[in-house]
Amino acid sequence: MPVDYVVVLGAGLFGDQPSPSLHYRLQKALEYTKKHPHVPIVVSGGQGPDEWITEAEAMECFLLQNGIEAKRIIKEERSTSTKENLIFTKELLKHDINTKKPTLLIVTSEYHMFRAKFLAKRNGFIPYGKCAATPAYPRYLKPLYYFREYFAVIKSFFFD
Repeated sequence: MPVDYVVVLGAGLFGDQPSPSLHYRLQKALEYTKKHPHVPIVVSGGQGPDEWITEAEAMECFLLQNGIEAKRIIKEERSTSTKENLIFTKELLKHDINTKKPTLLIVTSEYHMFRAKFLAKRNGFIPYGKCAATPAYPRYLKPLYYFREYFAVIKSFFFD
């Protein structure tokens, strides 16, 4: 499916290295972007208190190390939430928003995809999704991610 942009949503760092969740997201983005070399990639994520660099910067480094040209990468480095990921991405891509609704391929974890696409629609995009796996260990965390996301969807519906 052809899209205008690929958007990879941040998922935390260990210092300056992608967390396992973010690594899986970046691998999924690479699968698509290597097959579609004309599509720009938005890497979206700010800097948490225990992160040495922004998530966007870490994602850019990963993509560059894996053969993606720098001119294809657009960094969004201010966001601290899914809502902000989409708002700040919209600001970066406003030249397209004025003429049409851009199509996005959102790359995030499967438990997060529904809300990410919902917020993308609210921000004037036509979203598609590519789900990355959730790390398998520790096993007890995966149900907690879905539980947390359930309430995050409700919050986003009313307040985001």
